[in-house]
Amino acid sequence: MSTTPIPPPPRGPIPPVPPRPVAPPPPKAPPPPVAKSSGPRIPSMEELVFRAQEEGASDIHIGVNERPRFRKRGLMEIVEDLPVTDLETYDRWVAEMLQPEQIELFRRNMEFDGACTFQDKIRVRINLFISLRGPALVLRLIPLKILTIDQLGLPSVFKDLCHYQKGLILVTGPTGSGKSTTLAAMVDYINQTLPKHIISIEDPVEFVHFSKKALIRQREVGIHTLKFENALKASLREDPDIILIGEMRDRETVNTALKAAQTGHLVFGTLHTNSAVKTIDRILNLYEPSEQPPMRVQIAETLVAVIAQSLVRTTDGKRTAIHEIMINTDAIKDYIRRDEVDEIENLIPRSTLDGMCTMNQCLYRLYEEGRITEETALEASPKPNEMAMLLRGKAGF
Repeated sequence: MSTTPIPPPPRGPIPPVPPRPVAPPPPKAPPPPVAKSSGPRIPSMEELVFRAQEEGASDIHIGVNERPRFRKRGLMEIVEDLPVTDLETYDRWVAEMLQPEQIELFRRNMEFDGACTFQDKIRVRINLFISLRGPALVLRLIPLKILTIDQLGLPSVFKDLCHYQKGLILVTGPTGSGKSTTLAAMVDYINQTLPKHIISIEDPVEFVHFSKKALIRQREVGIHTLKFENALKASLREDPDIILIGEMRDRETVNTALKAAQTGHLVFGTLHTNSAVKTIDRILNLYEPSEQPPMRVQIAETLVAVIAQSLVRTTDGKRTAIHEIMINTDAIKDYIRRDEVDEIENLIPRSTLDGMCTMNQCLYRLYEEGRITEETALEASPKPNEMAMLLRGKAGF
């Protein structure tokens, strides 16, 4: 049975398949409107510092998860129109003030001390640290214009102390009591009037001085020297007349300061003590009991004066300094040598002709001038019972 072959399909172009109709794309919806932030504008750190200065603040306190605060006339105030600080804002503010290597140092050590200047008008002392709620910082505002002894209303004996050729002058008081301001005024007086060479060692440098009649060289620990102790020892070989020590930290610093004062230099230093007697005790307590007798002799022969200082609010809404001033007269030298420093407290109020005074005498003078209230005098007094009797005329000096 034969089969008929099926012929192959004709060759030729395959007709194209007609395209399917494509539906047009749906129209794009308009983008949603950008919501305008209803929160307050976050200022730069520079703006915040200048605002603090205008409002008379001495310090700025900032912390992550907290609202910024200003310290005004000793009291903390919340900056009401600023929100809680977040980490991004904190980092941006820190980056305005510090170099990247300084920020890295803070991250490694979890704390940092430094200073910076804004527009050559305001200098701030910076402290960064970590707290339970997160990173935080405190800025102390330091005006570039240094107030004089007269502008601060300091006693005239402060000028007399600046003319000593050698010895140790200590300015003491708690943190924020104006010690740096007082020292800056005394250094400025020397700078204006005496042809001296002044070397300061600070951590950090706060008030910036420019050489006038005196030659002033300021060194900051961590920037101009690696260690405080190294700079202090080196200063003895740098032909100074006056050495300013930011803080008498330990016995090594005290030893070097006493050595400098004994070898013909005038040394200024600070301590965190509240009175002249406590200052002497504080220095002696750095030494073992067996070492204290010779140290008493050194202190008696080297010390020029102790100025214990604090700040009080005045009736015009400002603050002023109050002082206990002890000048190391022959009588006081004998008390120090004989380990009878408690007797110095009784001698100071009777030695006003030598330029001495107690805190209570200073407070009473301000009260009589109408610059402080009776309540302020009693609150600020280290001996409120004695102050109360003085205010009532039952105690006299």
